[in-house]
Amino acid sequence: MTPAIVAHQLTRMFGKIAAVDHVDLTVQDGELFGLLGPNGAGKTTLIRMLTGLSPISSGDAAVAGVDVRRDPVALRRAISVVPQALTSDLDLTGYENLDIYARFFSVPRRERRERIQHLLERVELWDRKDDLVSTYSGGMRRRLEIARGLIHRPRVLFLDEPTIGLDPQSRHVIWELLRELQHGGGLTISLTTHYLDEAEALCDRVAIVDRGRIVALGAPAELKSALPGSDTLQLTLDAPPSQSLTDELGALPNVRKLERDAAQLTFHADGGAALLPRVIELLYAAGHKVLTINVSRISLEDVFIHFTGRSLRDTHVTETDTRRAAAPRRFS
Repeated sequence: MTPAIVAHQLTRMFGKIAAVDHVDLTVQDGELFGLLGPNGAGKTTLIRMLTGLSPISSGDAAVAGVDVRRDPVALRRAISVVPQALTSDLDLTGYENLDIYARFFSVPRRERRERIQHLLERVELWDRKDDLVSTYSGGMRRRLEIARGLIHRPRVLFLDEPTIGLDPQSRHVIWELLRELQHGGGLTISLTTHYLDEAEALCDRVAIVDRGRIVALGAPAELKSALPGSDTLQLTLDAPPSQSLTDELGALPNVRKLERDAAQLTFHADGGAALLPRVIELLYAAGHKVLTINVSRISLEDVFIHFTGRSLRDTHVTETDTRRAAAPRRFS
């Protein structure tokens, strides 16, 4: 099958600044694909180009088999975009919001009713269909807008920060909805998020974008395992180990780094769980008792910092600021 999203050397310039810099990307049909990056990294500009909302400076892109530049009308019928801001009409009911959107896409009347009922039932809002959206919670409005985005049966659904500002319970309801939509088949989901736990829980693959380029791409587990010392093994002993014992432990296979702080040892290793029996054996042979053990896996946050040199929350520069900085200034 034709991939859902294909970009080749995709570039967007704002003056001399490359907001998106020669990006190559392929997203397969049925994937739930995550796009991560600090503010100003270029991910929003990339999505705007893929959805026909921002011009392409150079390169090519096709979404749902449609050339983004050559056929914008067909593109809009093949995709759906659910923006970060809540855009449902507060003065209309949930049903009316979907009905108007279906009319925009010329969905026949009888089919329109069937689709609206099916989607509202799927997002668990059928019993609130006749209530004004002004009475909905934030999580309910988000679910309504995802349903609205599916009314014309798009092939690719673009979601921008779908759970931002929601309480934990509402976030998990959205997560379950997205999993169900993907597993239903026939839909590719592109998810832009600042929540790394969200990307790790939902996405088949993620792309980390920084300074307009994709700096890492793969399944969350693959990205984590690609980093040296992907496990952290921390032990607290009954007494500080000798230097010779510390050196012996640090020389064990797959140990990337060993830190000693009084009676605490911290191993950064590949396969920390498999390393543990040998570590305990050497410690007991040297007369030590192990008081506590903690094994932890590297997180997607660690991967993000490794590739970008900063935390996802470190930057406060927005992509709008980047575009403004690139624009020529006018003086009166």
